[in-house]
Amino acid sequence: MEPVGQIEEFRQRLEERLLLPLTRASRGYYLLVGALLLVVAWGVYAYSTQFREGLYVTGMRDRILWGLYIINFVFFIGISHAGTLISAILRVSKAGWRVPITRMAEFITLVALMIGAQFPIIDMGRPDRVQNIFLFGRWQSPVVWDVFAITTYITGSFIYLYLPLIPDLALARDRIGHLVSPLKRMFYQVFSLGWHGTVGQKRYLGIALGIMMILIIPVAVSVHTVVSWVFAMQLREPWNNPMFGAFFVAGAIYSGIGTIVIVMAVLRKAYRLEEYITPQHFINLGYMLAGFSLIMIYFNVLEFVTTGYKLAGEGEMHFNQLFTGALAPYFWFYMLGGMIAPGLIILMPWTRNIAGVVTASVLVDIGMWMERYFIVVGGTRVPLMPYDPPTYAPTWVEWSIQAAAFAGFSLIIAIAIKLVPVIAIWEVAEHYEEEKVVSRREAVAGGYEPEPPPEPVLTSPGFRATGRRRT
Repeated sequence: MEPVGQIEEFRQRLEERLLLPLTRASRGYYLLVGALLLVVAWGVYAYSTQFREGLYVTGMRDRILWGLYIINFVFFIGISHAGTLISAILRVSKAGWRVPITRMAEFITLVALMIGAQFPIIDMGRPDRVQNIFLFGRWQSPVVWDVFAITTYITGSFIYLYLPLIPDLALARDRIGHLVSPLKRMFYQVFSLGWHGTVGQKRYLGIALGIMMILIIPVAVSVHTVVSWVFAMQLREPWNNPMFGAFFVAGAIYSGIGTIVIVMAVLRKAYRLEEYITPQHFINLGYMLAGFSLIMIYFNVLEFVTTGYKLAGEGEMHFNQLFTGALAPYFWFYMLGGMIAPGLIILMPWTRNIAGVVTASVLVDIGMWMERYFIVVGGTRVPLMPYDPPTYAPTWVEWSIQAAAFAGFSLIIAIAIKLVPVIAIWEVAEHYEEEKVVSRREAVAGGYEPEPPPEPVLTSPGFRATGRRRT
C-alpha cells in the first residue's frame, strides 16, 4: 500500500476507535459511575457531619492540627505536576513518543488540582470564612502565596489542556454530532470555536501552544515550591529545611509519573488502545520513574545524614519516631517500597514490562502518600514545649472524605473521557504521517525504493476523497 493510502487507513481507524466511546457507554461504565457516585455521596455526608459538629469529629486536636486533609492536599497537588511538566517538557524537546499520552497527563493535572485545592477548605473549621483570605490576607503569609499560586496554576492548566482539544472537538462536531445528544452536540459546536483546520488557525494554535508550554513549566515548579514553604517557613524542627522546595518538586513529579502510568494502563485496557499506547510508552515512563527514584533517594540521604549527624534540638525525637517509633512503618515502606523497590523493578530486564512498570507505579504512589503522612503528622508530633508527643488517628469522617476525593478524581476522568477523545487524534495522525514521510525518504535515499511520483500531501486536519473538509 502506498504511504498516502496507509496514512488515510490509519487515520480512519484512529478516528473510529477514539470517537466511538463518545457515542455510547456500556453497562459496566454506568455501574462504575454509580459506584463512584455512592462513594462521593458518602463523603458529602461525612463532611456534613463535620460541618455540623465541628472539627472535633476528626482526629485533629490543638497539638496535631493537620492530618489527612493536608496530607491529601499535598499529594493531589503533587500528582498534578506530572501532567503539565511531563507534557510540556516532552513537547519542548519534540519527543515524538509522548503524543498518545499527553492528553491523559494534562487531564490528570487539571482534575488533581480541582480535588486537591478543596482540602484546605475542608480542613477549615469555618469554611464560610474562606473569602477572608482574599479580602484580608497578609502578603507575608505563605498560605496567601499558596492560594494565588494554585489559582494561577489551575487557570494555566485549563488553557493548556483546552488548546490542543480544539481540533478534536471540531472533529467530533463533524463526525459524530448527529449521533450524540443535543447537549453534547452543542458542547462540540461551542467549544470547537469554529475550527476548520485552515492554515491560519493551525498557525495560531501552534503559537498559543508554544507560549503555554513555556509558561506552564515555571508555574508548575513554583506552585509546589510554595506548597513546601507552608511547612518550611514554620518554626518546627522537622520542617526547618531549605531543601524542601526541591524535595517537594521532585516528589511531585515522581508520584505524578506513577499516576500517569496507572491511568494510562486502565484506559488502554478499557478502550483497547494497544495500537496507540504501546509497551514502549510504559518502558519510557518507567525509565523516567527510575531516574526520579534515584533523585529522591539522593535527597533523602542528604536530609537524614546531615540532620542525623548533628541531632540538634528536637531532631533526635523526630529521628526516633521515624526509624523505630510510631511512624516507622510509614517511613520504611516509603524508603524500601516507594523508592528502592520501584527502581529495582525497572532495572531488571525481566520485570521491565507493562506489568512491572504499573506495579512500580502503584508502589510509588502509595509510598509518596505515606511520605506526606509522616511529613505532616511527624512534624506536628514533635513538641514545641516540654510535653509528651501527641497521638493522631484519623476518624471515619476523615477516611470517608479521603475516599470521596479519590472517587471524585476517578469520576471526573470517567465523565471527561465520554466528552472528549482520550488521545489527541490530530497529533497522533500528524506524528504517524511524519514518520511515514521520513521512512519513505530514507528508503529512497538508501536505494531501497525507486523515486515515487509526486503525491498529494495530507495534512491534519485535511480533506477526504469526497471533498468534505475534515477536522
